[in-house]
Amino acid sequence: MRVALFLTCVNDTLYPDTGRAVVKLLTRLGVEVDFPMAQTCCGQAHYNTGYRHEAEPLARHFSDVFGEYEAIVTPSGSCGAMVRELYPRMGERARAEGRGDTLAATLAPVVPKTYELTEFLVDVLGVTDVGAYYPHKVTYHPTCHGLRSLGLGDRPLKLLRAVKGLELVELPGADECCGFGGTFAVKNADVSAAMGADKVRNAESTGAEVLCAADNSCLMHIGGTMARLHTEMRPVHIAEILAATEGATEVGTGAVTEEEPRA
Repeated sequence: MRVALFLTCVNDTLYPDTGRAVVKLLTRLGVEVDFPMAQTCCGQAHYNTGYRHEAEPLARHFSDVFGEYEAIVTPSGSCGAMVRELYPRMGERARAEGRGDTLAATLAPVVPKTYELTEFLVDVLGVTDVGAYYPHKVTYHPTCHGLRSLGLGDRPLKLLRAVKGLELVELPGADECCGFGGTFAVKNADVSAAMGADKVRNAESTGAEVLCAADNSCLMHIGGTMARLHTEMRPVHIAEILAATEGATEVGTGAVTEEEPRA
């Protein structure tokens, strides 16, 4: 199977360790992973802020870059949802506007073979025990796109429960938004901050050391809130937990700093 890693803008720019963790994890499971260097933004930021026509060239480019692969794996529920849920909608809109079926036909091949990481592990590879070791108390936040758009369900939880040394504790109010929502956090800063504080306080109540999720954009928002509230918890992407093995240094400690060169 030819598998491509779709890293996404946020991870490429701020969280490259998440991408490294995905490659490490999938390679350990016998998957050969390619990283197409021509990949760019999937167009989600444009589409969600009303620039829908401007998102179309990016969607076409995504299809050109990833179309030849049998599977496209991304450590991002939101960008995965952009391809799976909104690319078909873009094609339908173009048809409704009288621009024909060209866009729909161009995007259709990549839609069914784009997978969020935990979907790929559980549904395609058929594994829940990935051989990980992570001796920490962890709580899981199901991000909105993963929960509502992709319907990830208990796939991430199955994977976490199988991690050696990991103690998984339930997050109160888990299905509530953390308040990030892309530009929502900018346009509605006070509401966003209050939602983030609620999420962090709920997480703190579990006694967990780590809050994990499948989207670094949400973890960035939650992590900023944790810093402002001076909590001792830390946000970690689920890929970095699943990539960790006994005797190895943990993969990923957060965003790139000025002292750390980006990949």
